[in-house]
Amino acid sequence: MGLTFGYAMIISETALGRLSRKSPIGAFKHFTKSKFGAVGGWVNAIIPIIIVPYYSVIGGWVLRYFVEYVKGNEQKLAQETYFTEFISDAASSEIFFLIFATITILIIALGVNAGVERLSKIMMPALLVLALGIAIFSITRPGAFAGVYYVFVPDFSKFSLMTVVAATGQMFYSLSIAMGILYTFGSYMKDHVDIEKSTYEVAIVDSVVAILATLMIIPSVFAFSKGDVAGTLNAGPSLLFISLPKIFADMAGGRIVGLLFFVMVLFAAMTSSIALLESAVSTFEDEFHLSRVPSSILMGIIMAGLGTLSAMGYNALAFIKPIGMQFLDFFDFLTNSVMMPIAALTTCILLLKFTGTQIVIDEVKKSSSFWGTKIYIFTIKYLSPILLVVIFVSSILSAFGIITV
Repeated sequence: MGLTFGYAMIISETALGRLSRKSPIGAFKHFTKSKFGAVGGWVNAIIPIIIVPYYSVIGGWVLRYFVEYVKGNEQKLAQETYFTEFISDAASSEIFFLIFATITILIIALGVNAGVERLSKIMMPALLVLALGIAIFSITRPGAFAGVYYVFVPDFSKFSLMTVVAATGQMFYSLSIAMGILYTFGSYMKDHVDIEKSTYEVAIVDSVVAILATLMIIPSVFAFSKGDVAGTLNAGPSLLFISLPKIFADMAGGRIVGLLFFVMVLFAAMTSSIALLESAVSTFEDEFHLSRVPSSILMGIIMAGLGTLSAMGYNALAFIKPIGMQFLDFFDFLTNSVMMPIAALTTCILLLKFTGTQIVIDEVKKSSSFWGTKIYIFTIKYLSPILLVVIFVSSILSAFGIITV
């Protein structure tokens, strides 16, 4: 899917952003003055506005674990109840969320995100080397090869429609599709930059990072989970905050491994948060004609409000559950399962009804031969719309327990 759906959506959003030199709302309005232009633009633009607050709550959790590893409290983190007790403590959860959010806002407001981008050019290769080292350490532990087998040998008996839905949902996040980011960063892109080449680079780096992350985690689970492999693998998000600290605590040199691991996760969380916030702030700058600092302050207020709901959803506000979900899970469901498929579909509609795919093809050909033209056209015309409708409908029905697939 990454080489078809992901490929086509990255190219489309980036090219449309570069053509219009606008964030999502301005981009849609640039290509059509109809009501669809305003609606489609806002659907894409509002997604990062909703995501970055709850994403910053999770970033705050990562920051807390990083601090604890720095302090040498790896055994404390390995306790079964530590994570639950932490997120159940309203004050601690809120403080670390606000620290993480404030750092992100200051980076955007002060315009030092360019410096962060330059730093990332140094940090990312270093982190990839670090990830490779931890992955090698992980797969060479006794019993770890069973985890390698688990990762690379598919079990088709467990394959279902929801496997595709979950994989596509993850692809939205990992490739920054359908959240306004690519429109925004496309609007900054110079005409000489090869969009097709950049798309392949993003897909390759994303795949490499995903494989390394998997090899860091899954083999370690098989090596150190003390028999409860299935339970550990099914832990979901708590795998990061509950299961892995236990594994690190059982390792020789586990404090260093854990510290390095959470350095990587923290840096990844911060750079992703910056990208989301940049898209949101850019929308306010374009649509409300605000300068960067007021736009950042406005987003800070929104982040404080929505982020506090997410942080407090595990403690003071735990009794409030929209459609049976805690606030953070609800916001994730709303954006990932509902809004992102709709946002991606609006891009397809914009291309098929208002602009035509040729406008994107011509933009890409400014700097490359665009050898994947036929794949691109087929995906935008047929594969993407069908896939997005299936994902949207199945996600909604599954969330409400109407179907189990």
